[in-house]
Amino acid sequence: MAGNSLVLPIVLWGRKAPTHCISAVLLTDDGATIVTGCHDGQICLWDLSVDLEVNPRALLFGHTASITCLSKACASSDKQYIVSASESGEMCLWDVNDGRCIEFTKLACTHTGIQFYQFSVGNQREGRLLCHGHYPEILVVDATSLEVLYSLVSKISPDWISSMSIIRSHRTQEDTVVALSVTGILKVWIVTSEISGLQDTEPIFEEESKPIYCQNCQSISFCAFTQRSLLVVCSKYWRVFDAGDYSLLCSGPSENGQTWTGGDFVSADKVIIWTENGQSFIYKLPASCLPASDSFRSDVGKAVENLVPPVQHSLLDRTDKELLICPPVTRFFYGCKEYFHKLLIQGDSSGRLNIWNISDTPDKQEELEMTTSVSLQEAFDKLNPCPAGIIDQLSVIPNSNEPLKVTASVYIPAHGRLVCGREDGSIVIVPATQTAIVQLLQGEHMLRRGWPPHRTLRGHRNKVTCLLYPHQVSARYDQRYLISGGVDFSVIIWDIFSGEMKHIFCVHGGEITQLLVPPENCSARVQHCICSVASDHSVGLLSLREKKCIMLASRHLFPIQVIKWRPSDDYLVVGCSDGSVYVWQMDTGALDRCVMGITAVEILNACDEAAPAAVDSLSHPAVNLKQAMTRRSLAALKNMAHHKLQTLATNLLASEASDKGNLPKYSHNSLMVQAIKTNLTDPDIHVLFFDVEALIIQLLTEEASRPNTALISPENLQKAAGGSDKGGSFLTGKRAAVLFQQVKETIKENIKEHLLDDEEEDEEIMRQRREESDPEYRASKSKPLTLLEYNLTMDTAKLFMSCLHAWGLNDVLDEVCLDRLGMLKPHCTVSFGLLSRGGHMSLMLPGYNQAACKLSHGKAEVGRKLLATEGVGKGTYGVSRAVTTQHLLSIISLANTLMSMTNATFIGDHMKKGPTRPPRPGTPDLSKARGSPPTSSNIVQGQIKQGWSQLAAMHCVMLPDLLGLDRFRPPLLEMLARRWQDRCLEVREAAQALLLAELRRIEQAGRKEAIDTWAPYLPQYMDHVMSPGVSAEAMQTITTAPDASGPEAKVQEEEHDLVDDDITTGKALTFLLLQPPSPKLPPHSTIRRTAIDLIGRGFTVWEPYMDVSAVLMGLLELCADAEKQLANITMGLPLSPAADSARSSRHALSLIATARPPAFITTIAKEVHRHTALAANTQSQQNMHTTTLARAKGEILRVIEILIEKMPTDVVDLLVEVMDIIMYCLEGSLVKKKGLQECFPAICRFYMVSYYERNHRIAVGARHGSVALYDIRTGKCQTIHGHKGPITAVAFAPDGRYLATYSNTDSHISFWQMNTSLLGSIGMLNSAPQLRCIKTYQVPPVQPASPGSHNALRLARLIWTSNRNVILMAHDGKEHRFMV
Repeated sequence: MAGNSLVLPIVLWGRKAPTHCISAVLLTDDGATIVTGCHDGQICLWDLSVDLEVNPRALLFGHTASITCLSKACASSDKQYIVSASESGEMCLWDVNDGRCIEFTKLACTHTGIQFYQFSVGNQREGRLLCHGHYPEILVVDATSLEVLYSLVSKISPDWISSMSIIRSHRTQEDTVVALSVTGILKVWIVTSEISGLQDTEPIFEEESKPIYCQNCQSISFCAFTQRSLLVVCSKYWRVFDAGDYSLLCSGPSENGQTWTGGDFVSADKVIIWTENGQSFIYKLPASCLPASDSFRSDVGKAVENLVPPVQHSLLDRTDKELLICPPVTRFFYGCKEYFHKLLIQGDSSGRLNIWNISDTPDKQEELEMTTSVSLQEAFDKLNPCPAGIIDQLSVIPNSNEPLKVTASVYIPAHGRLVCGREDGSIVIVPATQTAIVQLLQGEHMLRRGWPPHRTLRGHRNKVTCLLYPHQVSARYDQRYLISGGVDFSVIIWDIFSGEMKHIFCVHGGEITQLLVPPENCSARVQHCICSVASDHSVGLLSLREKKCIMLASRHLFPIQVIKWRPSDDYLVVGCSDGSVYVWQMDTGALDRCVMGITAVEILNACDEAAPAAVDSLSHPAVNLKQAMTRRSLAALKNMAHHKLQTLATNLLASEASDKGNLPKYSHNSLMVQAIKTNLTDPDIHVLFFDVEALIIQLLTEEASRPNTALISPENLQKAAGGSDKGGSFLTGKRAAVLFQQVKETIKENIKEHLLDDEEEDEEIMRQRREESDPEYRASKSKPLTLLEYNLTMDTAKLFMSCLHAWGLNDVLDEVCLDRLGMLKPHCTVSFGLLSRGGHMSLMLPGYNQAACKLSHGKAEVGRKLLATEGVGKGTYGVSRAVTTQHLLSIISLANTLMSMTNATFIGDHMKKGPTRPPRPGTPDLSKARGSPPTSSNIVQGQIKQGWSQLAAMHCVMLPDLLGLDRFRPPLLEMLARRWQDRCLEVREAAQALLLAELRRIEQAGRKEAIDTWAPYLPQYMDHVMSPGVSAEAMQTITTAPDASGPEAKVQEEEHDLVDDDITTGKALTFLLLQPPSPKLPPHSTIRRTAIDLIGRGFTVWEPYMDVSAVLMGLLELCADAEKQLANITMGLPLSPAADSARSSRHALSLIATARPPAFITTIAKEVHRHTALAANTQSQQNMHTTTLARAKGEILRVIEILIEKMPTDVVDLLVEVMDIIMYCLEGSLVKKKGLQECFPAICRFYMVSYYERNHRIAVGARHGSVALYDIRTGKCQTIHGHKGPITAVAFAPDGRYLATYSNTDSHISFWQMNTSLLGSIGMLNSAPQLRCIKTYQVPPVQPASPGSHNALRLARLIWTSNRNVILMAHDGKEHRFMV
């Protein structure tokens, strides 16, 4: 994931399906999914139903070059993994269910074929991928980690392998790999399970090598039916060989001069072979090729001409004879046991899949009918409503049903505006959330033409090819400027605030393909330029400040592929597609040199080293993916989906340099809109990335800053109006003015609606001009770009929540959502996406849930309306476990955030500052929409909060029951466990709630299973420093299971079978807490924080296996600076890891202390004693202040205060120890100055503690009848024994000469005389006061009011009335008076 943030994409596809020129086809083992890879690097997943209906489900982005091959990567039926490889050497392992990228890697070589091979070592089954391609060996790759394990090499004439087949032998343990090299030499390797088990890096040499003279081999396949024959297809002929000794059995030429591209066995005696133009032929083999017949091998050794030719049996031809750009890809698949179709699947360059079902056909020659044929575009066309583009409602062309295509776009997050360039040369600026709401949700906006208010810039004569908003890439540019390039060779500078054209550059002789921003460290003149690249192979530097072209580099012979900068030498380096590199001087515009070959490569690499921050602009997308991901710029996603010359520098976020600090920066944009093209010719597809964490932060920061602004500016007055009537009368004048203004604007809007689009601008430009003259206008940063002002954050939240909510499951809640919370129902299926590792993402295609809905298509329109919404709400939770996890986390954390805010509804005044919606003639007056009168606001407030909490509760707990398990994929435990300590508290709470709900749902059996799956990971890392990866989640899942199981009884029953796990887990947790920081386990890593959290939660379980004092000291160490850490955290921002550790350990300490007070108190008291002893022995006092105990004094006192509050009886049992700790933690001088009552009031609530100010003594009555006397000045403590039972109360006389002690159990009250010798009273000679008991009286015992332990603490107290008189006051008001 990008960083670790929770980012959800929503896609607006537009009506035109993305180009999908198919280059590879695969059918998954269960026959439910067809996977196609295309030349642009995307992978498409198609659902295949049992009756062979095909429906495209998702598009996977991540590869940067053409997909060369696909293969399955897992043999178990519950996981559907596939692996894909591209021309640039990338390999990717995908989960077919949801398009998650599980692992990816990049090798220096291109694979052209991959075969999956599974073997068993003992009872472990392991998967291997055998890859061959543009390198002279076969690489054996681990199917889960994608690491190269070893290779199969040739001794004799090593060469590229053109195709390969694996022969599984049932008789022996040896499997053979048969491969054919490009030069026609057949090679055989033997792979045994021993070798695979060893995983040695030694290469394996071939067993035999035999030239069989097959040139241009296209495919080689082994007959699974007879286990004896091999089919080799070459471009002009095909041959069948005996797999035993590789002798030729039969051969067939190509039909009427066509080129064969592959083939396979259909049955023991039939082969199917297909051609370059998409035709396929089925041949029946002669008897001499069939091992079962008597004449088998009768033709061996004859010349090729004399062989019995096979008979053509039937022909499969394409129905549409449209011209294809490149040859179609055909593959034959036959299913396994439960899936028995024999299918020929063909994919072509128009994104069309053709499927033939080849059953065993009768023997007459015939043409087989195609079973199914569907293309992406057809799938898009049959949807109702059509898939929406981002500004379709503004791009309607009169008398045409297709909207204008958007050909370039850029998003300006600071203003929440999306700028779209269209094919007619106009550029539209719209509020992104508003236009997305129009496309996805139903509401009043659907009735209005031209909503939302927008601005159109007209200047280009034809298609706009690229847009750039330089201020977003670097703050040195003026934030008014927007740059656009078009097919008309021109580059235009626009002022986005006034909407005027500032300048037109016409320096290029070709269409503009790219606009870039030079890096920060260029010369001052170049810093105010932008760089434009055109299709006549020229590069220009256009100065925005001087409004002229300061350099044009135009002598390149080939298309430009990459531009790099060498600011230190003032060079601009241009790499062309033929490998040549031109070096230009920027200030003079002179060509410094032009180089080819290895020097060229070195020059380009040297530029990288010089300026790592430079945007490596035109190189293929994913080159900078990793970089950009680490910089948390979502723009990288653009790269990946982009073709070579697409604008990607434009959208690199301003957070480019954020990796300088080691803290991850927060991208403050809760919404990013990225335009993606799968192919240069396509219109833009828009992906809205919602960053949940950023959205939560923005909501909370706005909430925190709301009250004080509410009374300042007139626009905010209405905000205040709904919530309070504090405003009183002096505001009414202003408010009236504001309302008047609104009415005017409303009228304006209404008039405007009836005018043509073009005249919209005048009024606005006038208004803008008026504001231009105003100096303040320039100074203020974010100015509205259109009339419509609205709250961007709330709007984003509204759009997002409305799309995520599972509509239609709970009607009452839906009502509340619509009426109270202001959410809107989607009117079409929302296509979500899933971001996974390294910025790979899968985006659902618009009809992904069609298959489920097909059943009821026959019904009337009403039916269809229902149906649309049916699929709309509930669709996403049945897609896959990962998607469910992401969505539930997002919706619950957001609902909780909104619940914590005041008045968080999407209706009413605070959503819009400007006019709400103009009333149409027919609508009732606005008073209803104006929110409710202030009086009822509290009730409304309550209803709103309740609405959000119901929403969160429904998604957290009730979904599985409401949807039923066939329609609900439960969330993934490990994904939730990973967020157990998310840095954003709202997300963390949502994850914890979900995880516990899920653990409850799977009940004991499921929990046991989860523990068993993860347990193997536990003990291994006990010895060495653990690897933070898998075991982290393992630990979390395991450890949360016992805590989560609800009532104590359950925990008990689980503990029996968990004891050994508990021991290791307990040890693991302590280890994680106390391990000194190391590169593998940095000081505040997530896993450490998780360990802290779990130690706190499950302390009662692991206490026996832990070194309690070490754990407590470790936690105190982390809390020591908690105050500092937590003080500088602003409201709503995610915690930094250090602050998070402090917060967690604080919480853990409180939990431990309240769960086991005696353990906590005795441990800390022991530490204090040890510490004071140390201090007494070592005379050097310097280092004593740096120890943990000394630094964490405040923390210890905080916990003790909690204990006194919650567990007073436990504290009384160990009162002397508690007092020891308090005496250690409080500053003596402070107590002397202020007295104990002020320094630590909590302890003074106990009747068995008394403090005498004048000589600074504290008396504490203990449980076992003794009294401890502390002297604050010296810190010494002395004990006197006077009673046989616990002491109930102690008190000093006002003059300090006597101490009275009372014990209810032995019902005696004793008086002690303090010595009053001069030396003693001033504490000279450290003399301890001599105490002697002067009187003891018998007192009738006091009965407690009720048996509760709390009452025992408050039985009686001693009150001195004068220096010699004392009253024993019982809790029921009885008094006994005594006199000394």
